Amino acid sequence: MEELMYKSTRDSSLRVTASKAVLQGLSEDGGLFLPTFIPKLDVPLKELSAMDYRGVAYEVMKLFLTDYTEDELKHCIASAYDEKFDTEGIVELVYAGGAYYLELFHGKTIAFKDMALSILPHLMITAAKKNDIEDEIVILTATSGDTGKAALAGFDSVPGTKIIVFYPKGGVSFIQERQMVTQPGANTCVIGIKGNFDDAQTGVKNLFANKELKKELSERGYRFSSANSINIGRLVPQIVYYVYAYVKLLSEGKIAEGDKLNFTVPTGNFGNILAAYIAGEMGLPINKLICASNENKVLYDFFKTGVYDRNRDFKLTNSPSMDILISSNLERLIYLIAGEDDVKNKELMENLKNEGRYEITPEMKAKLDRFVGGFATENDTLKSINRLYEDTGYVIDTHTAVASFVYGDYKKKTGDLTKTVIASTASPYKFTPNVLRAIDHDVQSDDPFALVDRLSEMSRTKIPAAVEEIRNAPIKHDKVIEISEMQQAVLDFLK
Repeated sequence: MEELMYKSTRDSSLRVTASKAVLQGLSEDGGLFLPTFIPKLDVPLKELSAMDYRGVAYEVMKLFLTDYTEDELKHCIASAYDEKFDTEGIVELVYAGGAYYLELFHGKTIAFKDMALSILPHLMITAAKKNDIEDEIVILTATSGDTGKAALAGFDSVPGTKIIVFYPKGGVSFIQERQMVTQPGANTCVIGIKGNFDDAQTGVKNLFANKELKKELSERGYRFSSANSINIGRLVPQIVYYVYAYVKLLSEGKIAEGDKLNFTVPTGNFGNILAAYIAGEMGLPINKLICASNENKVLYDFFKTGVYDRNRDFKLTNSPSMDILISSNLERLIYLIAGEDDVKNKELMENLKNEGRYEITPEMKAKLDRFVGGFATENDTLKSINRLYEDTGYVIDTHTAVASFVYGDYKKKTGDLTKTVIASTASPYKFTPNVLRAIDHDVQSDDPFALVDRLSEMSRTKIPAAVEEIRNAPIKHDKVIEISEMQQAVLDFLK
């Protein structure tokens, strides 16, 4: 049987092991790592349905992380999915308003990023040992709100690592920012930039591509890696929860083995929905992948026209983690639908870099038939929260509401009655002001924590520990810089 390795989307001749791909984050040529082939699930779904989350995680991840031993991988899984999560099941499935909501926000930072970022540090430290790496690993991350805190929490005080997070100042929610800027740990650094998420992400990519900077830091005992969703150590753990959602519904008798599901995913950087696509390629029975965008609907337009065009106004919305015009993980899908043609993919990515747009061929577009695009306006998002609360008492955050609206719209237009799972990507407490605006028209206070208390009262849910712990926490990080100052800020922190 062919050994699974990892190759670059821009040069298929570059091959590395899984552990090296996790350590590097980004390929040396600027491409993203993908497995040389997508493995098939080798345990029957019925058998997986009898397992807990950790068991399913091992059976999925062992197929991708092929140079990790069974003991190493099981140790990483056990270290990640433990009492940090506030529910024994790690994730929960809640039926409300005609769909199943896959709650991915029960981790330490109450967002779906915890699902992958709880395990990434363990995968990375194990990889460093396997590859005899003695350099200190410097995690560079751009965040649109959730990745930053989840990465900080994951790497806080992990020996042999430092983490630097860049976020768009004014472009994240109050709770998101407060979670990051109160982060303790001598190895953590949080910096606001004067720009949007795409500026932060491009700045981080430029740092990775700077060979002189890498050489200087290497001489001082440091090496860069990434905790963004471009790292396959982020992508592989995300595949797990789609498989788990399917087998959980199977174990509860809600579906029969072989029945197809739809998955609706609020989408920004494209990693989350790409993980669902890969689960389908592994053999998970999937009908449609419904890609939900907010008013920054670059992905909706792409699925409709085959043209990816970031040349448009950047909009700040009430679903800030999706305020993205360059969806980095889409490159992996482009490579796959181009027939794994690295030359074609590289050409399209150069077009995106130089002209801000590219157009795929009709043959490539035909391979996107599993995807459906949709988008929600700001008003649609708030109405979706309100409608679900009024009808069922269930409260969702703004990002999940984008997906909820898009699914409802899709169902109305198509009449598709396939059972559907909506990825619920964040706790409503992370975006309290907008959630409350949707369900409580009498709310008066501007005090963010008074709003948190009010949401708890209305939703009849306990305030998450992640919110309570920042109520009176001191600010540890207050630096705000120009985009041009990102490299110097990294050097200053590492001094």
